[in-house]
Amino acid sequence: MQYKDYYKVMGLSRDAGQDDIKRAYRKLARKYHPDVSKEVDAEAKFKELGEAYEVLKDPEKRAAYDRLGANWKAGEDFRPPPNWDEGFEFRGGGVAGDQAGAYSDFFEQLFGRMGFGQASRGQQGFHARGQDSHAKIHIELEDSFRGAVRNISLSVPEINAQGQVQVKHRSLNVKIPKGIKPGQHIKLAGQGDPGLRGGQAGDLFLEIAFNNHPLYRVLDADVYLDLPVAPWEAALGATVKAPTPEGYVDLKIPPNSRAGSKLRLKGRGLPAPTPGDFFVVLQIALPPANTDKSRAVYQRMQQELDFNPRQFLGVQR
Repeated sequence: MQYKDYYKVMGLSRDAGQDDIKRAYRKLARKYHPDVSKEVDAEAKFKELGEAYEVLKDPEKRAAYDRLGANWKAGEDFRPPPNWDEGFEFRGGGVAGDQAGAYSDFFEQLFGRMGFGQASRGQQGFHARGQDSHAKIHIELEDSFRGAVRNISLSVPEINAQGQVQVKHRSLNVKIPKGIKPGQHIKLAGQGDPGLRGGQAGDLFLEIAFNNHPLYRVLDADVYLDLPVAPWEAALGATVKAPTPEGYVDLKIPPNSRAGSKLRLKGRGLPAPTPGDFFVVLQIALPPANTDKSRAVYQRMQQELDFNPRQFLGVQR
């Protein structure tokens, strides 16, 4: 995926005001409109211009785009930094249905699946309800197992008096319910946009994601652990200590276990009315042959064991 420099497309500096963006779009739209333009590749340039304007005219999309930094160049291979969109508060729904697929992969990767889009104006007139807001937050896996209260910081883009986008921050204490899964939402009533003329405030919806864990990975409600075992533990069987998010357990390894074998602890995954399971995936760890004694052990194994790991491939020794 290639990085798109939307400021370069529109011939703007990164500190351009919103009025500058509108003027630049009108000027370039007249220049590249396919119905009247004689420029080479006018249609492609007009489409690229429309995409750049879609991002830079919207304070939320622009602030999110600016968060990626100014050191990228157009056409460079690009992958969004991990958790780049965390805690970024936005309003409204996703990209309108008639616009889905109209933009580049770069745009879709950043905005197409995040809920960014033109804000829904909702009810108009006196006592209008405020808009709902959305943000993604990352929590620890253990928060889902135990429940927790966490302080989160949200970034909210606004346009200042000079027509430039500035980002304000606010903090909230959020109760993390036990058993919540990635992709689920926490609703904070009345924490969205204020209502008009005393109208009811909108709500804030927090999408949950888990931070990367050094030990565990999550798939739906199931939790997985890669557990190293010694060759003799796998071959002869053993009982070993294995960590889980709720503490250590004694795990029985059957004799003749192979690398990649899964051992299931039923109901030890994410808590729920029907809880997930905890899976231990065995990984056989080989002792290093870095001493005379250890090398001698491996040499005896080579001589005494009739073992060809590539036999199923039809490979002879």
